[in-house]
Amino acid sequence: MESIDTLEGKAVLVTGGTGSFGQSFVRLLVERHRPSRVLVYSRDELKQFEMARSIAHPSVHYMIGDVRDAERIRSAVRGIDVVVHAAALKQVPTAEYNPMETIKTNVLGAENIVNACLDSSVERVIVLSTDKAVNPVNLYGATKLCSDKLFVAANMLAGGDKPKFSVVRYGNVIGSRGSVIPYFRERAHTGKLPITDERMTRFWITLDQGVAFVARCLGLMNGGEIFVPKLPSMKMVDLAHAMCPDCEIEIIGIRPGEKLHEVMVPRDEARNTLEFSEFYVVQPEFLDRSGGDAAYQGETPRRPDEDFEYRSDTNETWMTTEDFKRIVG
Repeated sequence: MESIDTLEGKAVLVTGGTGSFGQSFVRLLVERHRPSRVLVYSRDELKQFEMARSIAHPSVHYMIGDVRDAERIRSAVRGIDVVVHAAALKQVPTAEYNPMETIKTNVLGAENIVNACLDSSVERVIVLSTDKAVNPVNLYGATKLCSDKLFVAANMLAGGDKPKFSVVRYGNVIGSRGSVIPYFRERAHTGKLPITDERMTRFWITLDQGVAFVARCLGLMNGGEIFVPKLPSMKMVDLAHAMCPDCEIEIIGIRPGEKLHEVMVPRDEARNTLEFSEFYVVQPEFLDRSGGDAAYQGETPRRPDEDFEYRSDTNETWMTTEDFKRIVG
C-alpha cells in the first residue's frame, strides 16, 4: 500500500470524524505521518470527548458542527488543505423512515462541502461512498448516489484548478458500528441468527483496509474518479455460521430497501472503467481521454469488457469462514 506522504505537513479536515472510519483515519495520520493539523468535525460532544482521550495528540483539534450548516462548514475549511468527507446518515431503515433528514445530511450536506471547498484554499477532497449508491433501491443509496454526482461534477466547477474532488466506493465494513457483525454477536446467546435470504452476498472490507485505501487514493487522485477496491465476497449465511456455528439460521425474508446482491461497478459504468491489479477506477464521463488511459503508480490499466459488472455474487474472490474468523478474532 502506497504511503500517504502527500498528507505530510498538511491541514486535514475529517467530517464525521468521531465515527468508526474517522477515528481510525485520524489515528493513522497521527501515528504514521506528520500532518500540521487534523480537525475532527462532528455533532456529538461526548464522542469528541471520548475520542480526545483515546487519541491524545497536539495536532488533533475538535469542532462541533453539522454538515447541514453551510456557514459552519465554511469556517471549518478555513486553512485546510485536504478534506475527507465521512459524515452521513447511513442506516437503511433510518433513512426510509426519515427521508428528508437523510437528504439534508447526505445531499445538502455534500453540497455545502463542495461550495465551501470551492471558495477556499483546499487542494483535495475525497468522499466516502457505498456499494448501495449503485443502482439504488433504498433512500440511503439514492442520497449517496446524489452525493457522488455532486462531488464528481464539482471538478468542472473548479475549472481545472484546485480543489480536486474524488470518491471512494466500497462495501460492508467488518465490525463497524451499526454493521451486522455486532448485531449477530448480540443475538448469538439466543441460539438463533436471522438471515434475510440464504442466497444473499455482500462485499467485505476491514476498517483498516478501508482507511488505508482512502489514504492511498488521496495520493493517486486526479479529480473526478470513483475508486473501487477489489474485495472478497461472502454469503451472509456463511458469515452467520462463522460467527456462531451452533446457532440455528432463521430465514426472515428480504427487508424493504435491501438487495439480494450488491454491485460496485455496474454494467453502465464499464465503458468508463479502468482495471488495475488492486482496484478499479470509474472515470468521469466528461473527462477528455484523448491523451490515453490514466496510469496510477506507473501501472498500465486494462479496460473491462463492455458488459462487465463487479458484483458480489459473481466475484472471483471469496472470503472463507476461516478467513473471516482470522479477521474478527
